[in-house]
Amino acid sequence: MNHRSKATQKWQAQFTALWPALKGSLVKVRKPCVRQHCLACARGDKHPAWMLTFTHRGRRRCLYVPLALVPTLRQAQKNGRRLEDLLYRVGPALLKEFRRQHPRTSRPKS
Repeated sequence: MNHRSKATQKWQAQFTALWPALKGSLVKVRKPCVRQHCLACARGDKHPAWMLTFTHRGRRRCLYVPLALVPTLRQAQKNGRRLEDLLYRVGPALLKEFRRQHPRTSRPKS
């Protein structure tokens, strides 16, 4: 088994456990509705809504989120932060594993 497959096995379970994952902001907003004679909007109360805000290809995007999906997206946000942290740890760990498996030979003399 080479160093790449060992490293893959080591990290793969951790990456898989972090699904679903997302990077973005989930916010509750209050928006007026489309009904012309809405009493709540006339009072200035407006209606609660959830939005997911994220960046795609350098542009900010916003999507309305159904209320039933909010708990899933909150967990996906947490997983996204954990995944980002894991990605920062993988590089140094892979390098350390490679160096352990391939001890350095003597350096050429200048």
